[in-house]
Amino acid sequence: MSRRNKLAKFAELLTFPNVFENRGAYSPNPVLNGKDGQPVDMKGRWNESFFKNNNPVVLELACGKGDYTVGLARMYPDQNFIGVDIKGNRIWRGAKTALEENLPNVAFLRTRIEQIHHFFAPNEVSEIWITFPDPFPKKESRRLTALPFLNLYKHILKKGGLVHLKTDAIELYTFTLEEVIPNQNDYALRYHNADIYAGPLWLEALELKTYYERKHLAAGKKITYIQLQLR
Repeated sequence: MSRRNKLAKFAELLTFPNVFENRGAYSPNPVLNGKDGQPVDMKGRWNESFFKNNNPVVLELACGKGDYTVGLARMYPDQNFIGVDIKGNRIWRGAKTALEENLPNVAFLRTRIEQIHHFFAPNEVSEIWITFPDPFPKKESRRLTALPFLNLYKHILKKGGLVHLKTDAIELYTFTLEEVIPNQNDYALRYHNADIYAGPLWLEALELKTYYERKHLAAGKKITYIQLQLR
């Protein structure tokens, strides 16, 4: 993508009512901005201020172009979905699709995932989806299911809240299952499958396929899934 196209998308993002951006990506006290760059305080107020209902709030982390976020919103109109990613040019696609389809239960948050606790209150989030994240083969600490991240999620998840991992990266699946889960006590393992399409799907939402998942399947890769529940 050319620099001109990226800049055009960044400019358009500022006009989207369903996009919120953290302008202090490395600040200890980041500030969230909404439409037209206006500062907004959304922590603990996503349902009240944006969605205008009391439905469950579900996050997709490292959402990329928002394929899964938008797909979940179509599938579950009685839930609210927020796609989180640091790349504004990626978020643009999902946010624009949601606006074009008049989906009222979709928002996007541009921020580093390490800072999400600044923008969500304790018990505000019901579920977290992690779909095809970077597996970081050489940097275990940056994997979104590493213990520091699971510890972060528990501060915004409701008791009994779910964490879903869907990935083609068998090393991430194995790392989570064998090295992370046995070394913590906050989450219970509810389900895991190293090849979800080998039999009937355990969960309806697993039917959704992103652009990258289709590429992985076409290349003959198996898709894995893990579900954790906060105790």
